Amino acid sequence: MKTNYLLLLFFFSIISTAQIKGIVSDEKGNPLPFVTILQQDTYNGTSTNEQGYFEFNLKGKENATVIFQYLGFKTQKIKIAKLPYTLDIKMIEESFSLNEVVINKKINPALAIIKNAIASRKQNTEKTNRFNADFYSRGIFKLKNAPKQILGQKIGDLNGALDSTGTGIISLSETFSKISFEKPNNLKEIVTASKVSGRDNGYSYNTARSSFYDFYDNTVEFGIKMISPIATNAFNYYNYKLEGTFFDENNTMINKIRVIAKRDSEPVFEGYIYIVEDSWAIYAVDLNIKGYRMKEEFVDQMTIKQNFSYNRNNKIWAKNTQSLDIEAGAFGIGFTGKFNYVYSNYAFMKAFIPKTFSSEITRIEIDSNKKDSLFWNSNRPIPLTVEENTDYSRKDSIYKVRNSEKYLDSIDKKGNRFKVLKLVTGYTFKNSQEKYSLSYEGLLNLGSFSFNTVQGYNFDSGFKYINRKNLEKKGAYTSISTKFNYGIAEDRLRATGQFLHRFNNQNYATLYVSGGSTVKQFNATNPISKIVNTVSSLAFKNNFMKLYNLEAAGIGYSQDVANGVNINGKLEYQQRKALSNNTDYSFFSKDDLYTSNNPLAPNDFITPAFDTHHLTKATINARINFGNTYSSRPDGKFNIPNEKFPTLYVAYEKAFASNEKKYEFDHFNTRVTYDLKLSNKGVLGINIRAGKFLNAEKISFIDYKHFNGNQTHVGQTERYLNVFNLLPYYSNSTNNSYFELHGEYNDKGYIMNKIPLLNKLKSTLNLGFHSLSTPENKPYTEATIGLDNLGFGKFKMLRVDYVRSYQNGFQGDGVVFGLKFLNILE
Repeated sequence: MKTNYLLLLFFFSIISTAQIKGIVSDEKGNPLPFVTILQQDTYNGTSTNEQGYFEFNLKGKENATVIFQYLGFKTQKIKIAKLPYTLDIKMIEESFSLNEVVINKKINPALAIIKNAIASRKQNTEKTNRFNADFYSRGIFKLKNAPKQILGQKIGDLNGALDSTGTGIISLSETFSKISFEKPNNLKEIVTASKVSGRDNGYSYNTARSSFYDFYDNTVEFGIKMISPIATNAFNYYNYKLEGTFFDENNTMINKIRVIAKRDSEPVFEGYIYIVEDSWAIYAVDLNIKGYRMKEEFVDQMTIKQNFSYNRNNKIWAKNTQSLDIEAGAFGIGFTGKFNYVYSNYAFMKAFIPKTFSSEITRIEIDSNKKDSLFWNSNRPIPLTVEENTDYSRKDSIYKVRNSEKYLDSIDKKGNRFKVLKLVTGYTFKNSQEKYSLSYEGLLNLGSFSFNTVQGYNFDSGFKYINRKNLEKKGAYTSISTKFNYGIAEDRLRATGQFLHRFNNQNYATLYVSGGSTVKQFNATNPISKIVNTVSSLAFKNNFMKLYNLEAAGIGYSQDVANGVNINGKLEYQQRKALSNNTDYSFFSKDDLYTSNNPLAPNDFITPAFDTHHLTKATINARINFGNTYSSRPDGKFNIPNEKFPTLYVAYEKAFASNEKKYEFDHFNTRVTYDLKLSNKGVLGINIRAGKFLNAEKISFIDYKHFNGNQTHVGQTERYLNVFNLLPYYSNSTNNSYFELHGEYNDKGYIMNKIPLLNKLKSTLNLGFHSLSTPENKPYTEATIGLDNLGFGKFKMLRVDYVRSYQNGFQGDGVVFGLKFLNILE
């Protein structure tokens, strides 16, 4: 019965208006997946699906010639006399040939071919520098052996994706686009149709922008700059072998070159590149990428295939099909992904009209996700497989059922059942139909549990209301929350509350109101995390976290006011009170003493860091992403910062209406961040900050500019571009002017991959420089050298740096251990 159902489903999936349809197989009758199919002398093409089935509509209906091209098999040309036409093709394996006479065995013929391909890159790529084209993409992700629970939380069937074994399609989507492209990176894409399995209102993220892989460039972007087999410096990274030659349908000789990595740890490909004789253009690529070579440890392997077709009218080789296969996994859970792309209807040009390209690089048309089955069956260039068609049908049905009022009410009724134990563990009430929820964190919110010398052991609980009724249509949502924090040693309960409403996701206008009582670090950027301070205090009796009591009420508003420009303003009344230590508890070093809670006098347990006072603060912040690009979708505008330009931050802070005039001040500051990408040689990150206080001679120490130091020798962040690794937390705080510079170079393996033995670590080299200048102190500087991407197996979440610090001479040195996994725990 199941077999009959699948056959019936397959039959309905192939009903279409295609003029030509059929199956492509090898001589033994095995279906051949993703065979390239072209109409001769046009850029009209498609490919077979995974089951070898194809459908194809011709341009013009008389005496058309269709070409079937598949690497490793002889190209076939079929003249079509009448339509519609059923055409089953059997492909014959290609017989590769090599010159029988070898004059000198020391001469590698592949080297000459690659040298010619490199020398001809410019003229070949210039032919396709500017074009309009139609673009189709389809992406599918599968999961295998998923567990029933992760960290104690049930993952369910992922909206009908998984079967009882934890296996199934978790993502399937398609798009049609109109694209305009101009090298090196001008792109305009209009998505005209979008389809997501299990979402009748979904928009696919498959876009042309994310699938441009040009092997005529020196490097190809896969999260890291991979070296093209025909890059200018390719001979430093690859060996080559000519495995044979064959002739295509135009009687042009094609060279099949095996690409071999010289060093295993380099960002290189392996596989085959096919080069056209005489023109030295790319005919096809079939290349593998190891996950560790692109510093993606959870990826086992990626395979990219590209096929190019030749048009005798304009004498241009152009890419017509591309596929990307992904294999990944960990803990016995496997992921596979398959992305297929078809480029058609090219129109090459010498220049675009002015204003063709703008900051909007992708636009998804309204109702692009409303195309019916007739549209997709008539236009989809690669037919669905039985599995894909089943997934669409089943998930669309599941989506309708699980979003029906009856089903949502039944799920809510079950999930909303209250048990006494939930007073301790937490409770959530949902109304899925109205799209709101009310949650209670419970008395055992273990994620908030921490220790400091002011409160001792402390933990949070609270309530939160979220309304998402207008989230999908307008991008609007409302959140109301309150948080309670209780410190055991201090025996004090504090409470805060917040109201937040986002009006839309076009300009992201957001209003928020907050207030309550809480403990805060003197440095508002929280340079020491709760978990690190807890371990540092209980294990080593180092209480670096310094706290004060803040009672405040404020209102704020943020909005994108122009492309790439966001403004955020806040007005807040604050009352501050100094706190002191209330516990001397620790696991070890019990005879040692904690320092006081006064950051200005760590050995003074009597004098408070400041007098109790109140004031009102107004702040305004602007963030400017120069050259900002964005993607427009009916459900929102999504900013895409331009990597070629820096980001600028400008802020003004004013304190007024204080109980004493001395606490009032003006503070101007600015910051610039930028990542300078050095091709395949790594990236240089820069963070520069400067500021100036006015009328601030006697302000509270709270309002000083504090700098992110580190006395724990533990790093938590991916990069150290906003921290001084050995600087005491409050040693250089200022109420005057200041300038700080952070620079960090990560070689992305460029250097480390070439060092014997060390390259086995598959790590990256980090070189850092940090500098701080204030009028009251001599300049402080640090120099660092370290290794990142360290770990075991696929878990590369460790980093080690050696640091030397200088201030009026050598200050000291030390090792900082980067534990990036702590970010997850936070």
